[in-house]
Amino acid sequence: MSLDWIQPAQRLSALPPYVFARLDELKARAREQGLDLIDLGMGNPDGATPAPVVEAAKEALENVANHGYPPFEGTASFRKAITSWYHRRYGVELDPDGEALPLLGSKEGLTHLAMAYINPGDLVLVPTPAYPAHFRGPAIAGGEIYHLHLTPENNWLIDLEAIPADIARRAKAMFFNYPSNPTAATAPRKFFEDAVAFAREYNILLVHDLCYAELAFDGYQPTSLLEIPGGKEVGVEFHTLSKTYNMAGWRVGFVVGNRHIIQGLRTLKTNLDYGIFAALQQAAETALALPDVYLHEVQARYRTRRDFLIQELATLGWNVPKTKATMYLWVPCPPGQGSTDFALSVLQETGVVVTPGNAFGPGGEGYVRISLIADCDRLGEAVERLRQAGIRYEPMAAAR
Repeated sequence: MSLDWIQPAQRLSALPPYVFARLDELKARAREQGLDLIDLGMGNPDGATPAPVVEAAKEALENVANHGYPPFEGTASFRKAITSWYHRRYGVELDPDGEALPLLGSKEGLTHLAMAYINPGDLVLVPTPAYPAHFRGPAIAGGEIYHLHLTPENNWLIDLEAIPADIARRAKAMFFNYPSNPTAATAPRKFFEDAVAFAREYNILLVHDLCYAELAFDGYQPTSLLEIPGGKEVGVEFHTLSKTYNMAGWRVGFVVGNRHIIQGLRTLKTNLDYGIFAALQQAAETALALPDVYLHEVQARYRTRRDFLIQELATLGWNVPKTKATMYLWVPCPPGQGSTDFALSVLQETGVVVTPGNAFGPGGEGYVRISLIADCDRLGEAVERLRQAGIRYEPMAAAR
């Protein structure tokens, strides 16, 4: 019996195909054709999860008490580990019993937050380009997306002064992310202060994604929204263990900040899931308590790759600014080529996978994102394949 006459809910029809899923299909076909892929597409860390974290998980698995349903709001010890981490990193005092909530990864939490607070027709401010969950979550909830177009001339920062007053008055929430995925842009403390003032003036919920809090280089320290006076009164902040601790598949993240907002998200989640497996929460506590020497090793790995790839791309004509944070480079397409066409041609001609910028919204058109998830030998091979295929960046090509 076929059920193809049953149509999906309208909320699904509003969503474009998830580009990373489409990339997976194309990668599978390329492998079937015998291509040796160098996959620099997804932000999937290539290192091993720290040994102390794995050992903590093994030990927790042996504890029969961890095999029942965990508390909806997460274990008390993990919530305490989260708030202790925030105090250590940012000097921010948080109540583990109401201002911290473990999540099944930050993507899940971001999307469910939108479902908990965005009604059909509510206006949501979202930068473009942006991490897809920042605009897909509000879209699933039926929200009206107002794109804040970012530009390289403004260092990919949101221009709060350019938001029309009538739009600001209608807006219910603003999603943003610094250090940024995909652009790797960073924001000065002054921007966060201005964002808090903007939110207070127009009664807007700030949703900040601090996913790359610890992948920072050259002495740069990212800012937490919650360390800004008044930040906790107007916003929440998301974090994940996926990147820093190579725990992408473990699905462990958390949100902290405004008690009222977190309670609403918790209420929704009690109707959707039972939270993170308690053994994984115990392992996550170990991760958040790791000594800084581990963090420095991770930062050094990505910094070395950043420097190497920027230097190698320069030999093909690309002048990529040195990033201060994240595990990405945001690279312009050769003039005259769109993001999707360029990414597909690179895949088909070289077996190198990059992510088309339009996967991150209309503001990403004309760029591709390259993830620093391979060692320098492999990155060097990727550049050599581009060279052999004649793929270069020639700024004047469009004028000839």
